[in-house]
Amino acid sequence: MISIDDIRAAQARLAGHVAHTPFLHSRTLSEMLGAEIWLKFENLQFTASFKERGALNRLSLLDDDQRRRGVLAVSAGNHAQGVAYHAQRLGIPAVIVMPRFTPTVKVANTRRFGADVVLEGETFDDAKAHGLALAEERGLMVVHPYDDEAVIAGQGTIGLELLADQPDLDTLVIAIGGGGMISGIATAAKALKPGIEVIGVQAERFPAMYETRYGGSHQSGRSTIADGIAVRSPGVLTQAIVAARVDDMVLVSERDIEHAIVMLLEIEKTVVEGAGAAGLAALLHARAEGNTRFEGKRIGLVLCGGNIDPLMLSGIIERGMVRAGRLARIRIELRDLPGALSQVTTLIANAQANITEVHHQRAFTTLAVQNVEVDVVLQTRGHEHIADVIARLNEAGFPATNHDH
Repeated sequence: MISIDDIRAAQARLAGHVAHTPFLHSRTLSEMLGAEIWLKFENLQFTASFKERGALNRLSLLDDDQRRRGVLAVSAGNHAQGVAYHAQRLGIPAVIVMPRFTPTVKVANTRRFGADVVLEGETFDDAKAHGLALAEERGLMVVHPYDDEAVIAGQGTIGLELLADQPDLDTLVIAIGGGGMISGIATAAKALKPGIEVIGVQAERFPAMYETRYGGSHQSGRSTIADGIAVRSPGVLTQAIVAARVDDMVLVSERDIEHAIVMLLEIEKTVVEGAGAAGLAALLHARAEGNTRFEGKRIGLVLCGGNIDPLMLSGIIERGMVRAGRLARIRIELRDLPGALSQVTTLIANAQANITEVHHQRAFTTLAVQNVEVDVVLQTRGHEHIADVIARLNEAGFPATNHDH
């Protein structure tokens, strides 16, 4: 297993080339969750992810022949960009193999860093098989995203920074995919402060590391909003380190992760991807379940990445607004007569709600033919405001119900 000495050596190699990102106290989240919450903004790295730490440490350890031949990585996301960026900086040829389904923006970003991008395979496993064969054929060094001691040591530099900036932490809540980040952080944290509690977080749809400890047979999903931790098989090295140095693991749902993304955007004004919100999602889930294990703790969270598709972020924001009662869809029944809709919109305006969409439904309804259903999407102040709008409509003789689910 790697030691804190390996991580300190990595820190020396990374100095001046990777940002020592801010580690800031969140007053609002702390008040909401009844704990002291500190946020590590790894989404502010140049490639918007912690992954470049491990990538740079591995690349820095290559010998002259390996540098001349070049490196290869298989990744559809942050690891690809981390390897490509630092390989370009160091003058090392880089080949990145990505599945064909990889979003165009990620392919473009990786090419922008000078890598030779190869799109191959319908799935990540197909791309991985092709990448390994290509590396063998061309004599390229494979930079694994997590199951590599140098990569783990590079990610562990986050742990050194956490405790250097805030020595009083007593709990770390860290996302787990393949396990590289939590393995490095746990190694550093336990060496510096043996009593600190390290808790891992996995998405319910991809619970591979969780099941190595607790058993179970959760069926891996086809996708998750936390694509950065959507790993079906944990690493061999990381599995052993997690077993020895991580105290507990929890699972979070897609809804938990979405909620955390919206909260970080609204409260902290920072954009994170699904994996970057996993730690906060675990705290929010515990709070919602009435679990008090985190109350009163001094907790460090790592916002490990900020590479989220803008269209996905837009959808998450809208869904979050619905859950918060800031956006509502109300179904109203009225007579299909001139002026009826005008009366409804006046009632809504008097209730201080703003109409963003109106849709008439005449054919697909069980109402009498002289009646019509109207779906109205409103911007509102909260659930009480929605109830007030519905009450006003009902009192005026326009039967209305909330259809936001």
